[in-house]
Amino acid sequence: MIAVYYSLPKNQGITLRKLVRSTTLDIVDDMAQLMDALFMTPTQSSENNDLISYNSVWTACQQVPQIPRDNKAAALSMLTKNVDFVKDAHEEMEQAVEECDPYCGLLNDTEDNSDNHGDEEDDGLGYPNNRDLYWSEEDQELIIPCLALVRASKACLKKIRISVAENGKKDQVAQLDDIVDISDEISPSVDDLALSIYPPMCHLTVRINSAKLVSVLKKALEITKASHVTPQPEDSWIPLLINAVDHCMNRIKELTQNELEL
Repeated sequence: MIAVYYSLPKNQGITLRKLVRSTTLDIVDDMAQLMDALFMTPTQSSENNDLISYNSVWTACQQVPQIPRDNKAAALSMLTKNVDFVKDAHEEMEQAVEECDPYCGLLNDTEDNSDNHGDEEDDGLGYPNNRDLYWSEEDQELIIPCLALVRASKACLKKIRISVAENGKKDQVAQLDDIVDISDEISPSVDDLALSIYPPMCHLTVRINSAKLVSVLKKALEITKASHVTPQPEDSWIPLLINAVDHCMNRIKELTQNELEL
């Protein structure tokens, strides 16, 4: 298995090699666990554990036929995963906002305890007050452009994926790798922004994380525009998305300006 991975020419693309490497490592790791289970004495091992180990190896091996055959297919696979990651983050943010419950009711016991202790900031057990659990009006106003920015992130990834699917060429491995590399940075940046909107919200942190996400999005759009996947005049969607991203960031700056003046 390892020899097969190393025999894959590097000029086939970094993205493809990463996916092959990941699948290979999964199989090798599961095989190692199976060997450990088989070499255990009967008192140390159980039939159930052996079956779990066999099943893990079988499941890992079944992934081999699913490995993309070229770098374009590998790029589309990675872009699809990134779209799904950002979509999930956006849905979680929307759900929390719609329910006006950042922590989805998980802290009801804490709320009951806080009621028993009046308006104290926290009691002897360290329970946080409501400011740590809920959004203020200013927080809720700031969340609106943050959600819009995450929606724009999802739109960027979708359009990039469509461009690669429709115009991507298998032999342009370096450009496809560059697109995937920068696109891989979008989901973690979205996660950072999403986490920063949960109370107690620090508006300056939200501004910083928003700026980081905007920087990644613009770079991704610039790299995509400069590549073969967006021939003119099919790149007209790029300036539209850049304008949308800038609009969100400008609004976030307006709402967090006071934080810079403190």
